[in-house]
Formats: sequence, structure tokens, C-alpha cells
Amino acid sequence: MSERPQKIRALIVDDEPLARSNLKVLLRQDGDVESIQECGSGTEAVAQIRATRPDLVFLDVQMPECGGFEVLELLKGDESLPVIVFVTAYDEYALRAFDAGALDYLLKPFDDSRFHLAMQRAKQNVAARELPPQETPRLEVRSAGKVAYVQIPDIDWVEAADYYVCLHVGAKSHLLRKSMAELEQELDPRIFCRIHRSTIVNLRKVSALKVDAAGEHEVILDSGQKLRLSRRFRKDLQSRMREFSAAL
Repeated sequence: MSERPQKIRALIVDDEPLARSNLKVLLRQDGDVESIQECGSGTEAVAQIRATRPDLVFLDVQMPECGGFEVLELLKGDESLPVIVFVTAYDEYALRAFDAGALDYLLKPFDDSRFHLAMQRAKQNVAARELPPQETPRLEVRSAGKVAYVQIPDIDWVEAADYYVCLHVGAKSHLLRKSMAELEQELDPRIFCRIHRSTIVNLRKVSALKVDAAGEHEVILDSGQKLRLSRRFRKDLQSRMREFSAAL
């Protein structure tokens, strides 16, 4: 028998009553939503989130005195944050929203199908948070009579090397006798993404995407490492980066 879906406690934060009302109508149509609360200001939202611990917050970006980004800044350091979906009429804040940890970004006016997509993502994220912690997966690397164990989440990036793959982990590298295709099947597709026919990157290690002086696209890692991004994989990476969430 399959488990019942996670019931969601939602909070709507918007200084416009009509905007709150529209979201409330859509949420009431979802049988997985257990309760709906609302706030008319960012300051009120901070207190409400800390007091009631909602699972999901629809957060307006621009509000008098305390906007959506200020709300997240005030909540920084709290033990656990709800899933955040930003809602705004302005598209220029999208990248900043994802950098701040938002799961999704609803641009007003949005239709029902776009709202349902955001809810689907939110439900998956909320459900994932309820899962018990799992053992960290690792790869066994044999070399010169020695066996090393590489924790998969620690891998920064992977490159093809003839009949091997080279695992780059911080300042170290390990050769593993596998093809890129074989290794890709073992990596979590929510975390690892192909950016070139010979390169796979850990999305958690990506700090920026840029275009160099020659017009080539690059992926910049936290370490400063620059990796070539091929045209074939560019749209997929950009989409994955927008959708990426550290809560897995």
C-alpha cells in the first residue's frame, strides 16, 4: 500500500489582499493542502513562520518596509526554513530569488497550469524533507594495490579520460575505470549535470555561468575552476540551475 501524500501547511505573504485571495482560491482546490494562513507584511511573516513553521510559503518580493528578500535575511540562521516560492510581477529578481534559496518563481500574472507546476515541485520538496537520512553513497577507486573511497557528494566535477573517468574532489583527483555513460547512471540526476560530452558537474559546486572573451560559455566552480559549457547542454544546465534545490 502506498503512503498517503504529505499534507501541506501553506502561508501566503503579500501586501495586496486581492493577490492573497487569488492564491487562496487555488490552494483550496488542492486536496493535499491542510491549512492556509496569510500575512499582509514581511514583518508579520517572519513572526508567523517562526511561530507556526509552515511547510510552504508563497512570498511576495516587493512589500513596504520588509520585502521578500528581507524576510529570508531575517530568517537566516533559523533551524529549518519552509519551501519558498516567490511571487512577483517583476522578472528581474529571478536569479536573486534562486540564489536566496527559493524553489520557484511565479511571475504575475500566472495561469493555473504554472501554479500547479509550482505546487508539484513544492510537494516533492516537502516530501523529500520527511525522508529518513540515507547513507552517503560512495565510489570505490582502486590504484596501485590501494582502495580509496570517494564520497559522491564531494565530487566537484568529472571528466572523461580515455577508458577511465577522472573524479575531481577538491585538490585531489582519482581515476576510475568506468565510462562516462556508466558513471552517469550512478550519479543523482538532481545533483549532477552533463555540461559537455566529456564533462559532468556537481550543481552544488557551481558558483557562476559566464561568457569568456572569445564568446565561449563557461561554468565557474566555487574553487575557481573554469569548465567549458557546450551549446548542446547549455539550455538544460540553465534550466537545472534555476530549478535546483539544496533540500534533497
